Amino acid sequence: MSIIYSIDLLGTMVFAISGAMAANRKHIDIFGAAFTGFVTAIGGGSLRDVFLNLRPVWVDDGNYLIAILIGVTISILANKYLDRLARTLSFFDAIGIGFFCIVGVQKSLSNEASAIASIILGMFSAVMGGVIRDTLMNETPLIFRKEIYATACLSGAILYVVLGLFEVDSTVNAFLSAAIIFVIRLLAVKFKLSLPVVGG
Repeated sequence: MSIIYSIDLLGTMVFAISGAMAANRKHIDIFGAAFTGFVTAIGGGSLRDVFLNLRPVWVDDGNYLIAILIGVTISILANKYLDRLARTLSFFDAIGIGFFCIVGVQKSLSNEASAIASIILGMFSAVMGGVIRDTLMNETPLIFRKEIYATACLSGAILYVVLGLFEVDSTVNAFLSAAIIFVIRLLAVKFKLSLPVVGG
């Protein structure tokens, strides 16, 4: 089992926890929490695979469904404790979007998508699950708020493609690019950094 694959599974579990916790905060029942956790975890990757004309990875690999089940279960059983660890979950969320994004870029490039399309699909892999989660919860999606989120993913995805042109080792490239996303995201949260607002 490769390190990237293991981290992808961990990211899937973290996003499932994120989705289920969002439902828990709205006092939705267990099925609703499980459903929200599921679509949060697989939403971005599934959309990417549809664009690439592929079967979503979780359809063929049951480990992703197990990771989601574990994440939802943790969220339900330890909801109050996890709420107190909101900052810790933000930390793991930053790790998750970093590796989700880079895995998305890798998969897109390996399926002959153009460099620009691969960058966009990498971003989709990382953020669209959260967009679906927030939409289901009737909240403004995070990428539309005054936070640097999707922009961090784009930065890391661009770096991955550029380093690939210089033939940097793919594993080293993946970790460097994911680290850039992670650092930008954490700095944005810590210092409340945001892009300029259109219209003032």
